[in-house]
Amino acid sequence: MTDFLLVRHGETTWHAENRYAGRTDVPLTDRGHEQARTLAHWATTAHLTAIWSSPLSRARLTATPAADACDLPLHVDERLHELDFGQGEGLTRDEMRDRFPHHLVAFLTDPADHHLPGGEHPRHAAERAAACLADITRDHPHGRVLIVAHSTLLRLLLCHLLGIPLAAYRRTFPQLHNGALTEIRIEDDHTALLRLNAPAHTTAPALP
Repeated sequence: MTDFLLVRHGETTWHAENRYAGRTDVPLTDRGHEQARTLAHWATTAHLTAIWSSPLSRARLTATPAADACDLPLHVDERLHELDFGQGEGLTRDEMRDRFPHHLVAFLTDPADHHLPGGEHPRHAAERAAACLADITRDHPHGRVLIVAHSTLLRLLLCHLLGIPLAAYRRTFPQLHNGALTEIRIEDDHTALLRLNAPAHTTAPALP
């Protein structure tokens, strides 16, 4: 049995305009750094055994204070990278509507089989993230592991592990808040959702 605390990185400079940030290395805002400090304060009470992060700086800078506070190494894994949004990278919804309206309509209807043009297939992203967690589960069979990654990747991962169709990831999990905790438990190849979008500063201690 391994418990995972899944956290979306802190707020970035693209949040105000709601731009799609996939592979672009967008910096954290002051609020994003504050969310990282709040996460670190929580982490000191969470009995963590390991901390992992996406390689993008917005995730690493969110995870690093927690790793420092817990005196744990920060493991960085490419498989926790955000989904590549292809031609949608860096654009707002309105800008996509101007540039490729038909692709956008198809994406909003079924974001799995009709992902943004030139982007990564969501199924591949879900599978690589799940493979990463499977490796961590083998290394920490009775652990509590913090994972700092990205909104779309984590929503796809949740659907993959919980048996929810990937096409429903935007409807089932419309938003993961920056710095909030989503907790899952993986035991004998089964996944249970324990918490969703819990603010780190109000989160109760570990569940038994």
